[in-house]
Amino acid sequence: MFKRRSLFLLRVVALALLVSAILTQVTAATSLIAYPVPTAGSWPYGLTTGSDGALWFTEYYGNKIGRITTDGVITEYPLPTAGSYPLYIAAGSDGALWFTEYLNPTSKIGRMTTSGVITEYLLPTGVYPYDITAGPDGALWFTELYGNRIGRITTRGVVAEFPVPTAGSGPWGITTGPDGALWFTENGVNKIGRMTPGGVVTEYPLLAGVSPIDITAGPDGALWFIEQAGNRIGRITTRGVISEYPLPTTGVAPLGIATGPDGALWFTEYYGAKLGRITTYGFIREFTISSSSASITVGPDGALWFTELGASAIGRLAQ
Repeated sequence: MFKRRSLFLLRVVALALLVSAILTQVTAATSLIAYPVPTAGSWPYGLTTGSDGALWFTEYYGNKIGRITTDGVITEYPLPTAGSYPLYIAAGSDGALWFTEYLNPTSKIGRMTTSGVITEYLLPTGVYPYDITAGPDGALWFTELYGNRIGRITTRGVVAEFPVPTAGSGPWGITTGPDGALWFTENGVNKIGRMTPGGVVTEYPLLAGVSPIDITAGPDGALWFIEQAGNRIGRITTRGVISEYPLPTTGVAPLGIATGPDGALWFTEYYGAKLGRITTYGFIREFTISSSSASITVGPDGALWFTELGASAIGRLAQ
């Protein structure tokens, strides 16, 4: 009898600790600001924190790279190539900003110093570079959405490409995992891929029709990703164990995801005009904003910053 009571009490204590941890992670939004981008209809999309303590973003239709200070002051830099449609952007190990030029007939990877000097690197196959991330080896790694490859570019501009085993995989999002590998989504075939810096690929299947897109390293040592068509947030451990969490609002088309300053994951919603927050236990909340949103990241000020497509603005959410 004593052993049963002790076991019961241990379970109660464990449950209480779990509930307490979940509630501790639930915080209310205290400040929401939107800073309009000077170029109307520019469709700000990708977003990252630069080495200079500002945030840098792409303007897909504006054909520019933007910079915004934590006080909301915006500077824009036109790209030298017309119609390049910059999409995603990442800070490199060299202190510069690296970005993909998605729709130029001769697709490129761009590099911009924090003083605004731009260099463009032509890709060998010209197959729509999409997402980009700083790799564990000091290079930049990017997805080739229609090339069925993962690309790598050194900070000196040397490009290599690695094929994905499954045809038509549609690699979309990419991030560096806690295991020193590159993790990416395969939008076309509903898989999560893992690639070593040497190009060895492992693939993990998801349910059909979920359309995985963005992916990020979580605070719990796992990878978290967006299932856009599935209207879910996914989680995969570095051993390939997958969990999925449905969103409370249907049809919102989640788009971008990042680890927040509060130990939770934050994500954008393309149709929902909301930001979402999911704890590592799977507890989800949503916050209404002014328009559709794409990328999200933590700024140097500890706030969440995100791109608002419909409003052509950069948003800031402080807690």
